[in-house]
Amino acid sequence: MKKNNIVLVGGGSTWTPGILKAMTTHLDQFALNRVVLYDINSDRQAVIGQFAEILFQEEAPNVEVIYTTDKAVAYNDVDFVFCQMRTGGFDMREQDEKVPLSLGVIGQETCGPGGFAYGLRSIRDMVEMVQDVRRLSPNAWILNYTNPAAIVALALDKLFPDDTRILNICDQPVNLMRSYAKLIDRDVNTLEPEYFGLNHFGWFTAIYDENGVDVATEIKDIVKNGGFRPVDAEQRDQSWLDTYAMVEDMLNDFPDYLPNTYLQYYLYPDYKLSTLDPNYTRTDEVRKGREQKVFGECKRIVENGTARDSSVVHNDAHGDMMVEVAASIANNLRKTYIVIVRNDGIVSNLDDDVMIEVAASLGKNGPHPYAVGNIDTFYKALIENQHGFEKLTVEAYLEGSYTKALQALTLNRTVVDAKKARKVLDKLIEANKGYWPALN
Repeated sequence: MKKNNIVLVGGGSTWTPGILKAMTTHLDQFALNRVVLYDINSDRQAVIGQFAEILFQEEAPNVEVIYTTDKAVAYNDVDFVFCQMRTGGFDMREQDEKVPLSLGVIGQETCGPGGFAYGLRSIRDMVEMVQDVRRLSPNAWILNYTNPAAIVALALDKLFPDDTRILNICDQPVNLMRSYAKLIDRDVNTLEPEYFGLNHFGWFTAIYDENGVDVATEIKDIVKNGGFRPVDAEQRDQSWLDTYAMVEDMLNDFPDYLPNTYLQYYLYPDYKLSTLDPNYTRTDEVRKGREQKVFGECKRIVENGTARDSSVVHNDAHGDMMVEVAASIANNLRKTYIVIVRNDGIVSNLDDDVMIEVAASLGKNGPHPYAVGNIDTFYKALIENQHGFEKLTVEAYLEGSYTKALQALTLNRTVVDAKKARKVLDKLIEANKGYWPALN
């Protein structure tokens, strides 16, 4: 089995320890030669980098581990790029959430105006990353977790239409699958999903067990009668528990399919707005929770010189999915994952340029998505509206167009009103100086 060289972009992230741990536990599927952590924040990078050195020394001592702030070192001679950028860090995430809330609109990092703002920041750095990687490692696979994945995927498809080694992915469908499996007491590895939509905007139409039986109805009945909690509920903040609980409401109103949890913001914007505290948002929760826990634990590990019996890993699904996707590609395993691809007829009654999220087999030649066919009017209309928002957001960035930015926010179901959209846009422009292109 070939030993791979990996670079993890955003190496100072709180999610990095989980990905690193997944690398050491999946060495039988995905062999490693070198792992490089790359981040522009040297202080965060050093803490996670020192943890990585100890972890690999104990669990995979033959793998070289490097952490760096030099992109020439990071991107040179790599087979896979694992990307999880957060342009602007938590300071700008706080603006994404609190600016819209201050004007009576939902503030959430990937949905609505917050996702719009984050998307306009992410595009620039993602484009630069692709260009740097292609210069130093022309054949590397780029596996992207960077949010908002829908907007990033659309921008990269538009700017690099012939690059077949960029794959945008999201772990939320995997988190949901693991949670469904726990509900019905099954091994998630024996379940196979059918899914369609956009990133953070999709539905499971069926979930088959090892005998080909669709267990989606069984799952729906359990959720509608007993609620829904994530498989790792004990590790989750209250906002995530509230998010999963909303699946019961969505199923009671729209029982056709099992929904992605993020749909709550689009289907119930007034209700969700009423539950959000403009002075204490998800960013504050993460800073006081996961951020302190992960960095505190990494520092403790460095001081003690051992990562054994550590509780630093948060959300195994996040790391497992990234490594398993890479393994399926590298070893031509053709396993099924839910990924983001260009539509090109997969959903028959949507435009070809929609970047849809669907189930696909993954091998050496990338994703081979499974056909969905026609979708019903309600879901088609929701997706077309959301795609219009995403497409106009990308065009606003590329053209420096204030008008298209305003159109995008007006279309978004969390805003709707053009006067609100203009107020939010103007305040976000001020907050994002230095990150966004000029919008005229």
